[in-house]
Parts: sequence; structure tokens; C-alpha cells
Amino acid sequence: MATGAVHAVILRLEATPELHASGSIVRAVSESGAVITALDIVDPGLDSVVLDLSCSVRDETHVDQIVAALNAQAGCHVRKASDSVFLAHLGGKIQIALKSPLRNRADLGRVYTPGVARVCRAIADNPADARNLTIKRNTVAVVTDGTAVLGLGDIGPAAAMPVMEGKAALFKRFADVDAWPIALDTTDTDEIVRTVELIAPGFGGINLEDIAAPRCFEIERRLRERLDIPVFHDDQHGTAMVTLAALRNALRLVDKPIGSVRTVLVGAGAAGVAVAGLLMRSGLRDLVAFDLGGAIHTDRTDLSPELVDLARRSNPRQHTGTISEAMAGADVFIGLSGPDVITEADVAAMAPGAIVFAMANPDPEIDPVIAARHAAVVATGRSDYPNQINNVLAFPGLFRGLLDAGARSVTDEILLRGAHAIADLVGSDRLSSVYIIPSVFDPQVVKAVSAAVVDEARTATD
Repeated sequence: MATGAVHAVILRLEATPELHASGSIVRAVSESGAVITALDIVDPGLDSVVLDLSCSVRDETHVDQIVAALNAQAGCHVRKASDSVFLAHLGGKIQIALKSPLRNRADLGRVYTPGVARVCRAIADNPADARNLTIKRNTVAVVTDGTAVLGLGDIGPAAAMPVMEGKAALFKRFADVDAWPIALDTTDTDEIVRTVELIAPGFGGINLEDIAAPRCFEIERRLRERLDIPVFHDDQHGTAMVTLAALRNALRLVDKPIGSVRTVLVGAGAAGVAVAGLLMRSGLRDLVAFDLGGAIHTDRTDLSPELVDLARRSNPRQHTGTISEAMAGADVFIGLSGPDVITEADVAAMAPGAIVFAMANPDPEIDPVIAARHAAVVATGRSDYPNQINNVLAFPGLFRGLLDAGARSVTDEILLRGAHAIADLVGSDRLSSVYIIPSVFDPQVVKAVSAAVVDEARTATD
């Protein structure tokens, strides 16, 4: 496991000045395999000193080993071990801030009573004014029921809140969109739909997040039918946008047109169905998808309505065999499933110039290093390998554009334009096997995606 800020710990310890001066503390930590990043004296003293030692570790077990090694030193006692990730979450990661000052009675009269009554009457007379006169024009609800959180599964709404807060933080950091986490204590489709309907007047868009398939499909469909603001399920369409952008550039690199390649997709949940749909909308013709029941084809009788539709639109050769059999001669592999789904032999059996997107996180469908022995391009969902396929490339700019355009819906054309904008940021002079997709910290990403979305949304309403 790679070390870094995600696995950083701060140890508060008390030691004799002689022990600290001897270097024994540093040596004990270093010999345990940790990387010391800081050592600060918090409280100096004649007989003892209090120190904060920051270091990068592998995991929680490694922390216990370091603490034991330090406590074994005569004259040293570890008071507390603080995980920097937990410290970053204390009190949550987001907050509300004032845009208008409240310094005196005049300010209060403008922001609240009596001035606010005039604004309320104006909106009552013309409800469309709410977009300009309230936070609605720049606010998104991040809605979850906690049933499909990251790789953790159904952990419930309270445990999902740190992820939803993180999503809101990303909205603000990358696109200056004010987003708020809404964790619903229900898994009933009707209740979720009705609840989002009821809160919708206060938001300019709805971002559905970490809702398990197949309910997520119906929830999104019904909300799109009933609301006059954009509804977007990021697990589906954000993943699809970035996957399409990455695939476009990977195909440029290996000089293969999208209409001629054979593609194997493993994992037909929310993300897989959306990825397959957007790729086929972009011209992909030969795609065979797999779920836990095997290859998805029209003769199967155990498919959900969404997979029945996918079966009708994909698998033109009606492949009914194994994943390994489908991989033989394939040009592209896309994994949205779990670890160790394919083998080195499977990748070796692919066509020359093969492309492997092993996107399961944190453990991909095949070790990227092994896949790179045979594939021309390898991408993952992880940040510690090249070519990270990350939804942060899509949803901030997408919603920035939707809000700026006053859009009422999200269309396939908007998704395609956004995906193309991401891909086009990697010019021919930068494109390589380790750079098919821009960095999430590239400031041009949000600008390019939002501009493309605004253009498409306004064109559609002209």
C-alpha cells in the first residue's frame, strides 16, 4: 500500500530530553518502516518534553506497531495516535458562509426583515425570479440513501455523509458550486422520489449519489420526468463521460476508430449500463457486457429491464461464453466490477494495441503493472497510477454549465459534448500511453466542460 497523506498519523508522545536528543525516537519509527514527515516540540520541559511526530504509514496495524516500538523505549510514552484523515473530518468538511455583511441594523433590514418581504412578494408574483434572487441559481443537492457507497456497499445514510460532504467540497473547490449533502433514511423508491420533489424548489440541480442499482435507474427516470431542474446520477453518467473521454484519446493513440473495435465490459451495474450506453451512442458497435450471471445476451431470462434493453443494443455476435473467451482478440477491456476479474493471459490474448481500463477501486480487475506488459494503454480509477478515470473531471464543470445556462434537464447530447471537451484538452503534443486524460487539477477542465454544456444547453432551447 502506498504511503502518503491518506495514511498519515500524528503521534503525541512524552519523552525524556536525553532520549529525544539521542535520536532513538526517530530511529525506532524509521526502523518500523514509517516515513517521518515532521517532529515538533509541543511542550518543552526540564524532565520531559511533549512531541508531535507526524509520519506516513501503511495502515492501522502499522500504527499499532509504531506505538509499541516507541513505548518499548525507556523514557518514552505515546499519549495518543491521531489519524490525519479523521482530524480533517472533525465537525465536517463544509460550512455556510455569508455573502452579504451583517454589520448593523441597516444591513439586517436589507438581508432580513423588513426588506426581505419585498423579495418574497416578487418571487410569489413571478416564481422564475427565485433563480436570480435566491441561492437556487448556484445550489445543488447531493442526494443519497447510502446503499452503494464507494466500495463499501450498503452502509446507510449516516455513514454515507462523509462521502457526500466530500462531494460538496469538490463542487465548491473546482466549480464554485454550492452543494449540500442530503442523506435520506429510506430505501423506498417512492419515498426518495417524493422527498426530492419536495426539496427541489430550493435547488438548481439534483446530483444523485451512491444509490444502488437497479433502484437508481427508476429514481433518476421519475425525477427527470417530474422536475424542471437537471437531475444527474454521477455514478452512472459522470463515470460514462470520463470513460468516453479517456477512450477517445486512447483510440487516437493506437489509431483505431471507435466503430471498429471489439470491447469487453465487466460490471453491468449503474456505471456499467451508463458507460455502455454512452459509448454506443458515440459509435461503438461491438460491445459484450458481463454481470454476475455471465455475458448479457437476449436469450437470458434473468435480466432487469435495464439489462434487457442493454442486451438488445449490444453483443451483436451473441457471445454466451466466458470473459476469457470474449477477451481473445478484443481491442478494449473496461472493468467496473471488482478485483482479479481478468488475468495476464487474458490481456496477452487481446488484439495488438490493446486498451485496458481496470477501474474497480481500490483494487482493480487486474494489477495495472501486469496489464501494461501487454496492453498499449492502461487506465484505472486510482490516483497512484497513470490515467486516473475520475468523475471529478466531469460533474463540477457539467453542473457549472447547467446552472449557468439555466438548463432544465440533462441530455445525452450534453453528456457527449462534456466528454468531448475533456478529451480535447489533451492535444497531440501531450498525448501518450501515460497521459490520455487531463489532471483533475487542470484549471481548464471545468472551464472547457462548462462552456461546452452551456453551448449545447442553449442550442437545444433555441
